[in-house]
Amino acid sequence: MSTMHLMNDLRRIDLNLLVVLDALLSEQHVTRAAERLHLSQPAVSHALARLRDMLGDPLLVRQGGALVPTARALELAAPLAQALGQVQALLAPNRFDPASAKRRFRVAMSDYSAAILLPGLVRILRNEAPGIDLQIIQASREGMVDGVLNGDLDLAAGVFPDMPAELRTTALFEEHYACLVDRHSLAPGGVLDLPTYLSRPHVLLEMRGSGTPEIERALSAIRERRHVAISLPHWGVAPQLIKGTDLILTVSSRGLLNIDHQQLLTVPPPFHIPSFAFELAWHMRRGGDAGLQWLIARVGGVLSDDHR
Repeated sequence: MSTMHLMNDLRRIDLNLLVVLDALLSEQHVTRAAERLHLSQPAVSHALARLRDMLGDPLLVRQGGALVPTARALELAAPLAQALGQVQALLAPNRFDPASAKRRFRVAMSDYSAAILLPGLVRILRNEAPGIDLQIIQASREGMVDGVLNGDLDLAAGVFPDMPAELRTTALFEEHYACLVDRHSLAPGGVLDLPTYLSRPHVLLEMRGSGTPEIERALSAIRERRHVAISLPHWGVAPQLIKGTDLILTVSSRGLLNIDHQQLLTVPPPFHIPSFAFELAWHMRRGGDAGLQWLIARVGGVLSDDHR
């Protein structure tokens, strides 16, 4: 397409409509989209009518009390978010000043990731960006992904093996699993063999049904199952349940660094569980958000030698 033809096509399109469409696809609610865009509800409704006419598709249809995107709208969501992010980056590059910025970021973390990242991150923010506020939200893995997709979250820290195309990730570190047992519950030498592992009751960390599918998949690979005696969503209290019992806790190894080593023992699992990447996730539409990209870099800095 020639430059002249492109200019003629752009003259026929109100590009502000694409911003409205992006907000509507994210919020799936006219009023929330209007609040996000600082527009009136009638203005957003009028823009939606124009978009429907321009694209020849209803885009959002009402089902019950919600607006549901059509197949055509779902096709447009990812490329639209990417295009708007690129335009934002082009028009406003590198204009974030952490020392003077006043912003609040909504970040999803489990208590495991908060224990690893949050103390160092808060120290960095207080020193470099005292006007930056954090709202930490706890959610399941699925809840984190949904929150980033719909704009409720700016950033999520966790393990994301299957990510929607609209999300971007960066790996913070490679993690592996370890088993926590009462030191006196093992034979001298502190070796945990597979028969002992399978015969003992287990503590399972899960939130809203998310569980730890990596462990169950690894057991299925060797055609074995374990008995979960206690299931709970609280990482911090889990090691305390092991003291003086025959329970076994199989979790990410970094969460076991600050335990009572006199009574508790960390040992390798007696079967292979693949290691995994611990990541940060954000929406591709935020690629041009210099403030968010700065925060992502600082979270990575928490784990560097300078901030360990």
